[in-house]
Amino acid sequence: MTTDMIDPAVQPPVGPDTTAERLPGKQLSKWSLYTRRFLRNKPAVAGIVIFILMVIYSIVVPLLSPYKIDDQDFLNLGTGPSPEHWFGTTAGGNDTWTQTAVGLQRSLMIAVTVSIGITALSAIVGTAAAYFRGRVEQITLLIIHFLMVVPTFLILALISNDAGGDWRVISLAMIFTGWFFPARVIWTLALSLREREYIDAARYMGVPGMTIVMRHLVPNIGSLLVINFTLGVVTAVMTETGLSFIGFGVKIPDVSLGSLIGYGAATVTSAPWQFYFPAAALTLLTVSMALVADGLRDALDPTSAAGGRA
Repeated sequence: MTTDMIDPAVQPPVGPDTTAERLPGKQLSKWSLYTRRFLRNKPAVAGIVIFILMVIYSIVVPLLSPYKIDDQDFLNLGTGPSPEHWFGTTAGGNDTWTQTAVGLQRSLMIAVTVSIGITALSAIVGTAAAYFRGRVEQITLLIIHFLMVVPTFLILALISNDAGGDWRVISLAMIFTGWFFPARVIWTLALSLREREYIDAARYMGVPGMTIVMRHLVPNIGSLLVINFTLGVVTAVMTETGLSFIGFGVKIPDVSLGSLIGYGAATVTSAPWQFYFPAAALTLLTVSMALVADGLRDALDPTSAAGGRA
């Protein structure tokens, strides 16, 4: 049977509809693909929902609550949860509901500030050391390796104690004592990036070294920086909590989750609500950020099967 004998009426149509069916689907952008993979991770979505709710709680409650963190209700001294004081009160009559919200807000401000500072500083130092090589790389690695063997928590405690509980000084001290570990990891990753063709092309075109670092090297480790930032929030919260718990962090009249937990630990048997509510807020915060970090890692890793197929 030849082609000329085929009835045109039974030949498959060659119109725009079938052509469109054979064409590949619309390609997703990189960030759309990352978002789709992240949203398929249910624990990660739950984590980001919990985190957003906690941020809203920390912002809205101090604005709407009839009590300030230093207001004293002398008719309710050390009372448990009630319709008037949802999280109970302290021995001095302070509202624990408001104090927990303000403490969460302060801990979040410290954690985000520290994580941004550490992520930015480590990215610039690590990539610059890998790109410039030579003496710059040797001196940078010497400083990093020296700081890695210094008891940073002791130094951080001494600086925080001298700061008198000022959260800004505490944040700067945490950045100073926390940037070199991620910088060492970033330097290792940037060693392979500096050998890429586009880096050589930019160098031959006369692009300044720091411009190459900021324009080509740092953006190409963006996925690692996002994960480092998320995990850095968890690390900063735990560090601040540890400092405040032992009395070297945020101090009265300011409060943080760590200081509230430290105060509540002394009355955990007689007034457990003073301890358990700030501790629950801390647990929810760290667990939610850990879930988000795991979800980002799976979404940004093309070899991970946790995010499903695009």
